[in-house]
Amino acid sequence: MAVDMITSKSNHLASPALLRKIDQLREKNVGQHVPLPQLVVVGDQSSGKSSLLESLTGVPFPRDLELCTRYATQITSRRDPESRVDIKIIAGPHASDDHKKLVASYRPEIPPMEDFRSHLREILKEANARMGIRTDLASCEGTVFSEDILKIEICGPSEDYLTVIDVPGIFRNPSEGITTKADIQLVQNMVRGYIKHSRTIILAVLPSNVDIATQEILTMAEDFDKSGERTLGVLTKPDLVTEQSAQANICNLVLGKKRPLTLGYYIVRSRGADDADAFNLSEAENMFLKTPWNTLPKDRLGAVALKARLTELLGQITRKEFPELLKDVRKQLSDCQATMKELGPARQTEKEQRLFLSSLARRFQELVEAALTARYSSHDIFDKVKPRLITYVANLTETFSYDFARKAHLRHFETTESNEEEEDDESDKDVEDDLSEDANARERAILLEDIDLDEYSVLDNIISKDSGIENPRSGITSWTEKLYLQSRGVDLGIFGGTILSSAFREQSDKWPSMAKMYVSRVIVVIHRFMVIALDTLCADSCVREEIWASILDEVLTRYKAALHQATFLVSLERDKKPYTVNHYFNENLQIVRGNRKAAMLKAKSRQEIKRGFHNSAQVSDNLIVDLEDVRSTTKNKSNVDQVKEEIHDILWSYYRVARKRFVDNVYQQAVDHCLLTGTRSPLAVLTQEWVIELDTTDFVE
Repeated sequence: MAVDMITSKSNHLASPALLRKIDQLREKNVGQHVPLPQLVVVGDQSSGKSSLLESLTGVPFPRDLELCTRYATQITSRRDPESRVDIKIIAGPHASDDHKKLVASYRPEIPPMEDFRSHLREILKEANARMGIRTDLASCEGTVFSEDILKIEICGPSEDYLTVIDVPGIFRNPSEGITTKADIQLVQNMVRGYIKHSRTIILAVLPSNVDIATQEILTMAEDFDKSGERTLGVLTKPDLVTEQSAQANICNLVLGKKRPLTLGYYIVRSRGADDADAFNLSEAENMFLKTPWNTLPKDRLGAVALKARLTELLGQITRKEFPELLKDVRKQLSDCQATMKELGPARQTEKEQRLFLSSLARRFQELVEAALTARYSSHDIFDKVKPRLITYVANLTETFSYDFARKAHLRHFETTESNEEEEDDESDKDVEDDLSEDANARERAILLEDIDLDEYSVLDNIISKDSGIENPRSGITSWTEKLYLQSRGVDLGIFGGTILSSAFREQSDKWPSMAKMYVSRVIVVIHRFMVIALDTLCADSCVREEIWASILDEVLTRYKAALHQATFLVSLERDKKPYTVNHYFNENLQIVRGNRKAAMLKAKSRQEIKRGFHNSAQVSDNLIVDLEDVRSTTKNKSNVDQVKEEIHDILWSYYRVARKRFVDNVYQQAVDHCLLTGTRSPLAVLTQEWVIELDTTDFVE
């Protein structure tokens, strides 16, 4: 808020009609959504707020404990040809519908203006009872404070337009049997709620007979108005300040020499607790004609000067803030209308609810189709990466295949230079080294980092969260030898089929956990897509919760079915006797056998020496092996050595075929069919058919 706007001496104040509009907005609780221009009176319980309000408005608020301020009170003065007083209760922002009806019906019989002040105590008691305020302090029924607002509007031909809001006074110590520590915090929060907005002028009421350094209300005001541009200090009870040094301190505040505020300080002499009912304000203010008060500016002394300044301030802040206020209100209306549009048409009857759910299910399936076919330009939801379902699944599947080829075997297979040339994807390098060299794999890994397996607690007992994959071990030669020696029969040069079954089962020991982890990550991605899609299509959180309550059990059942299918595929591969009709098995076996012999012969080979022109010797690139060396490669090989090589080579050849088959099957059956495109996919639960099958009892009137 600009300083020059507040301190301006311009007399171009806001029109009464404009100020009236602000009050009407306040009655509708608009202030809970958009800050309204207002004057708020704050201070300690014993600061003299009630007396100050009486001086400003003429309303003699009771000062006794039972009727002290327990809620916000809005006092409005309005010029009108007819003299009258209107009193109503504005329900608090968190009031129930029943309470709103109860306080809205409060219409007290207001006596003529001349008798109103004498009947105010009874009127306030009735208002307290209607709000549920405890009227008997000895009773435990009712509350001590309320969020409701008591509005008192005073109209008359001599009234100036002014609205001030009085909030409960802050206090530090609870009163036994009356207030609690929780009430202390409640009042402080209520005060903060009123003074925090930039459109609020803070009237900090400060008793002159108390050291200003101890006044908590100024510290609280500074929390929200650090520069002091919208805080006005009102010094009460100057008649109780008798020492000259204390009077000098008060004068220094008013003159801006001590703890300055942009809006400054005013001194007001109001009726005290010991003053008689016949208290005359004009006579009491004669004290300002005496030293040291007569040295102060006259426009800073007395209730009349203060009221004139407050009227001016309220007009200035209203005129200044009204354009922005109008903009804020329009934005709020626009946002609410957009939210209402998202909520869809009325759905009070069963037919309306079915139509709404049917439309929602249709639009949900449209998003599913777009997400599965990568038509990301079809809806704004895909502007962000997380809803791009099939992209995540594709990257997860490629990562699964990539990791499976490099880490799924328990032990490294023997490799030769020839084998490595044949196996373009069978490198035994660590997967992390490969990722650093493979740009595509690195990008996939980065994209998949945002998959949080702990994001949805409903999946905790379904998915696997064991993401660690050990690197393959070494020592497959000694392992196959041990396996043979522990399982051999009395056969010569051959081994039983059970040895190969045991070898394959142990070598594929990591298959179950890796497959379950892959399917689990796909499940999380699918569930995340469904959550985002429903949040986007259905703005009403209550409706979303009802939909999830209706479909969640079936969705979870289908997740479990996908994991069960993956487990079934693992069992097919590992619990049965290894067998395949795939011709690549024989090709692989011939390759590995040939490579093994080639490696042994290469160790005994030498480069061919050719005779050139004039019988000159030339070294050829060709390698030659003596026939005797060929024979020697098969000599002296024990039966155990022969068999363990056969076990290794057959296991390697079969493992390659089984691994590729398994990876394809897990994707095709457990992921694509069970989770994505099959009729029993979790994505196919929320459909128009589901809406049709809902019973009448599923709908709420």
